[in-house]
Amino acid sequence: MTLNPWRLRLLSQLDALGTVRAVAQAANLSPSSVSQQLAVLENETRTQLLERTGRRVRLTSAGLILARRARSILDQMDAVEAELRELSQEPSGRVRLGAFQSSIHTLAVPAIGHLDHPHLQVELVELEPHASMPALLAGEVDVIITTTDFVELPVPPDIDVVPLGADPIVLVTPPGQPKNDIAACKDEPWAFDIPGSYMANLATRLCRQAGFEPRVVGRFSNYMLTLKHVEAGLAVAVLPALAVDPRFDVVTRELPVTRRITAAVRRDSRAAITVVLDALHTLQSLRNLSQSDER
Repeated sequence: MTLNPWRLRLLSQLDALGTVRAVAQAANLSPSSVSQQLAVLENETRTQLLERTGRRVRLTSAGLILARRARSILDQMDAVEAELRELSQEPSGRVRLGAFQSSIHTLAVPAIGHLDHPHLQVELVELEPHASMPALLAGEVDVIITTTDFVELPVPPDIDVVPLGADPIVLVTPPGQPKNDIAACKDEPWAFDIPGSYMANLATRLCRQAGFEPRVVGRFSNYMLTLKHVEAGLAVAVLPALAVDPRFDVVTRELPVTRRITAAVRRDSRAAITVVLDALHTLQSLRNLSQSDER
């Protein structure tokens, strides 16, 4: 039995994305082409991998086993290919970068844009701090942008951390309603991040330190929705400064709290991963220097 890696990748994507149409969009193929290739994979394995339920297709037990094993196989193939390319000193292969929401367009995207390695592919995944460290430990991503201030999730000893900078935490209130501190908002409705997230835990802790239990009227994992909620006068919020989009008409007050932004990798990561890590560090160093010159 010879298994085609490309078809294995399609099967793995079907497990992750859920529909043939979504796989087709991700792979730049038509849905019928994806279905044909999966049918060929069934013939190659002599096993039923898919079953139809109405208009949808789902993986059989055998299909699930192969899809999830395929992910490991494909990662190993990517790693071997990268190691061979690295013999010629050219970083290559796929590097999966997990980044929290407000760092994607401020840190991750600019760093990726500065890379000049034609054989290096960076896959960007949105992961908040409560999810990114477990994903790094499980091998689901290779590099993460996170914070080491998430006290509920300490950094394991086999993880290398590179400081990138500090991000002030701000109190966000509706237009025309400035507040000096969190204590002044004890009777206000609050918008929080999802339960268990870094920002939800931090906001709860800051409110309790100010002597009250917040009345939460909305929970959003998307900072744009939080800002829209505050702008409409429906709530106040605590957010990282990076998350506050200037297009929203809100009032911010810097709090005496910052979050330390860091990048993290598993120890003894391959060269291609180190290249991405270095790009993040270099970008932030240049920004810090520029800010210092402005002052």
